[in-house]
Amino acid sequence: MVEIKHIPAIGRSAAEVSAIVADPGFGKVFTDHMARAKYSTELGWHDVVIEPYAPLSMDPAMLAIHYGQSIFEGMKAYRWADGSVHTFRPEMNAKRFQRSARRLAMPEPAEELFLAMVKQLVVTDKSYVPVGGDKSLYIRPFMFASEVGLGVRPATEYLFLVIASPVGAYFDPAKAVSVWVSTEYVRAAPGGTGEAKCAGNYAASLIAQAQAKAQGCDQVIWLDAIERKWIEEMGGMNLFFVLGSGDEAQLLTPELTGTLLPGVTRDSLIQLGNDLGFDTHEGKISVDELYDSIASGRITEVFACGTAAVISPIGEIKSATRNVTIGDGKPGPVTMKMRKALLDIQTGQARDEHNWMYRLA
Repeated sequence: MVEIKHIPAIGRSAAEVSAIVADPGFGKVFTDHMARAKYSTELGWHDVVIEPYAPLSMDPAMLAIHYGQSIFEGMKAYRWADGSVHTFRPEMNAKRFQRSARRLAMPEPAEELFLAMVKQLVVTDKSYVPVGGDKSLYIRPFMFASEVGLGVRPATEYLFLVIASPVGAYFDPAKAVSVWVSTEYVRAAPGGTGEAKCAGNYAASLIAQAQAKAQGCDQVIWLDAIERKWIEEMGGMNLFFVLGSGDEAQLLTPELTGTLLPGVTRDSLIQLGNDLGFDTHEGKISVDELYDSIASGRITEVFACGTAAVISPIGEIKSATRNVTIGDGKPGPVTMKMRKALLDIQTGQARDEHNWMYRLA
């Protein structure tokens, strides 16, 4: 049993909270509290507290600033029709957080600690959980090296925090996004930190994301670092390709190689696709094969998936040498069927056959 101290905040009024959850945007406003735990090699995990959301005081020589020991997770809490609040497969986030910590030579919070901090924060700030299929409370657990010093080594002190923000849709689900294939930059190489959810991975991706924006695209598709030909993932999301159509459609997602983030949504959609009767499997697909398969009609839909966006349809793929439109450039029926099936489970409108949902409040 994790002992968590509570320090109440002087929060917003009920009217202010209602206005925020009615039109939350994405990641712009945060709840009244945050969860915090400290770690040191002498004491282990200690001083676990729910306290008022507030700025952190940082020493200029804090090791995370200089050497990048910083990891995070992303989760959502959903309000069901009966008023209860649930999250989706949080044990997978806890285990991935541990793997990310291990890769960056950081201490691994126990799953019990991770889940207790998430749950108690949501219970405390339950009023911020919106109502509606595309609205949720986005939960951001993160950890960084807090020791002060300039030696290049793993730190001996860390802060683990959880914050939360009411959010709407990341992308408009009724519109298909356009993506840019990056041939100049790579996201991750074998032996690197590709499967860890660490801050440095995202910092290194921003230049390619800016390049995509300059080409009129919403996101970037990454290729492998060795041959620069195999499709890996899109921005901070995993990819799925729909082969064929109707009940005979098949789903393909790039296989995990150590350079891709093992997404919770990705893993769930593999199971859900098979549940819905689509032959869903992992494999490899080259960028040239992707272009040719779209042109021939073999690939009829493409979508990305992740916690923030859930499922985002892709309508156009661009590169320095070739542009292709997928189908009619609009969200496809298989994509939207998968999206609805997943959201229905998450929001309590469909039976949870796999016990994926975890009651928080």
